[in-house]
Amino acid sequence: MNRPESRRVNASTDSHQARGAGRPRPGANAASAPPTGIERWALARLLGLAGNPPVRFVLWNGVEVPASDPPPLAKLQVRDRRTLWQLLSNPELRFGDAYTRGDLEVEGELVECLQAIYRAFPAIGEQSGLYRGIQRWRNRAGLNTLAGSLSNIQRHYDTGNDFFKLWLDEQMVYTCAYFPSPTLTLEQAQQRKMDYVCRKLRLQPGESVIEAGCGWGALARHMARHYGVTVRAYNISHEQIRYARERAAAEGLGAQVEYVEDDYRNIRGQCDAFVSVGMLEHVGRDNYPTLGAIIDVCLAPHGRGLLHSIGRNQSCPMNAWIERRIFPGSYPPTLREMMAVLEPSGFSVLDVENLRLHYARTLEHWLARFEGHSDEIGARYDEAFTRAWRLYLAGSLAAFATGWLQLFQVVFTRSGENAIPWSRAHLYEGEP
Repeated sequence: MNRPESRRVNASTDSHQARGAGRPRPGANAASAPPTGIERWALARLLGLAGNPPVRFVLWNGVEVPASDPPPLAKLQVRDRRTLWQLLSNPELRFGDAYTRGDLEVEGELVECLQAIYRAFPAIGEQSGLYRGIQRWRNRAGLNTLAGSLSNIQRHYDTGNDFFKLWLDEQMVYTCAYFPSPTLTLEQAQQRKMDYVCRKLRLQPGESVIEAGCGWGALARHMARHYGVTVRAYNISHEQIRYARERAAAEGLGAQVEYVEDDYRNIRGQCDAFVSVGMLEHVGRDNYPTLGAIIDVCLAPHGRGLLHSIGRNQSCPMNAWIERRIFPGSYPPTLREMMAVLEPSGFSVLDVENLRLHYARTLEHWLARFEGHSDEIGARYDEAFTRAWRLYLAGSLAAFATGWLQLFQVVFTRSGENAIPWSRAHLYEGEP
């Protein structure tokens, strides 16, 4: 497979010096003392619980854990004792925090290191009872109320349109692209994804569409321009809605596309097709029946719908660091959990597809573009921000490449609706 041009992501080349590496700290003598036997044992135990991935910790005085052969795929350099104990106390959260601060460096290729860790880590069903209990506690309700959802979305998407413009495609599509050919550019693959969604919905000129969670509005504009439909698109990100409205007006689509700055729970009106691409991850499991009831009220008797969501093979919360620092309130559902949207209202599932490797490919492009602008991003924000987003993109790529995350598209209609395709041939029209 041809790969997009990218700079190798090596965390050890980040600005350790810019952070004042080597400056004495309060209590520096104690912090720089050799690691104790208990500390080395605890670190080896941590690696064992993670499935003994082919990585090695290098502590502040040069001690390596484990010290055995063969040579590791990557080395994780721990700057001080404080960072070590943070990793031991909460590795899923503190790994990302330490990397963001520059107190943990990766000697080697970051994506390959993270993939190796994901591949070694025990499957969800094989994890310890204590770990699974902590995960269930993290999966508690209350993060996705009306006010909570608004706060969560603002923390991520209102970072600034100029930031996302640096590494997304020209249409500002921030969801999985579709690569029927691996040689497609990111722009071409995002265009193919939007066409693919429209073909799955079997859109016809003159129909009406409701979109829940429209991002920067690219899909709504695509549906209106190329399929002759009218779209009412909902989103609670002020920055995204402002951009979407300005772009629709500039492209002469203002009469066909209405962007509504509001929560999906306030969707009103009737539609021939209902679509949600990349929003379900932010809804929260307890709210799935509410979303299904909204769809049930809005969708015409002959209507069709599509849900597109990051997901899991087995129920498990989002990575703690990503959920806490990058995507608050996020949760990737299993297919079974997604059915809680559709089953209470009696919808019939017509088609299910997993585009996991397409998302890995998408992230390769995003990460390459991000690295191409990393100096500008660092100057505009700061080094910690740059490192956090590098880790987020690299970790997401690794999660999709190794199967820790999935990408589900589910097409549905009313029960008993017989005006449905007899085959999947219409999905591949015009593909190479």
